[in-house]
Amino acid sequence: MEENKDRQIKIKIDMDEAIAQGIYSNLASISHTEAEFTMDFIYLQPQSPKAKVRSRVIISPGHAKRFFYALEDNIKKHEKQFGTIKITGNANKKIGF
Repeated sequence: MEENKDRQIKIKIDMDEAIAQGIYSNLASISHTEAEFTMDFIYLQPQSPKAKVRSRVIISPGHAKRFFYALEDNIKKHEKQFGTIKITGNANKKIGF
């Protein structure tokens, strides 16, 4: 079987204004089962004990791993262009999930 690494996928973005605006998230929760990964993107308002899930994305383990590699690659490119991204506080701290 021949591998097609140079295959290009054209993605058309026909979206309404709400999707085009995107959402802001300053917290995420990730869980998984054998068949899927669930990522909740959350907005935690400063000085508030409540947070709201703004978006949930459910993907297969294979897509999760490809997403991980793509995110890692983009972080490296970002840091090369703009400098090291600093993480404040304890990056491994669990927040009630």
